[in-house]
Amino acid sequence: MKPINILLVEDNEGDILLTTEALDESKIINKISVIKDGKAAITFFERLSENDIWPDLVLLDVNLPKMNGHEVLNYLKNNDTYKNIPVIMLTTSSSEKDIMAAYNSYVNCYITKPIDVADFMDAIVKIEEFWINIVSIPRR
Repeated sequence: MKPINILLVEDNEGDILLTTEALDESKIINKISVIKDGKAAITFFERLSENDIWPDLVLLDVNLPKMNGHEVLNYLKNNDTYKNIPVIMLTTSSSEKDIMAAYNSYVNCYITKPIDVADFMDAIVKIEEFWINIVSIPRR
């Protein structure tokens, strides 16, 4: 099986650690890249070339420095080159305004991070199981 490339756009060190640990412990071979602010995420995509490793899945926080997750999501979903990459908002925000803004910008899924560490780890495993084992993701 080809390794799955996951881009985590998250600024909280604790959430980065928990997410990467949960993904590392899974049975799925994956490569995880981390970007810690919205502007850097957009720069990452602007610099991608055909020869680079592209993310198969993006885990995106709403509350990011420099540019928020909604701005990154809008950039990705309004760009023909990147719009088919699945984007999952994984955030502490349960605001109806954030949820509606995300879905209005064509997010593939919006998940509010559980507060409990074990629940958070379980959520990450379920995200990976669903988006990698069940859903058909278009390959470039």
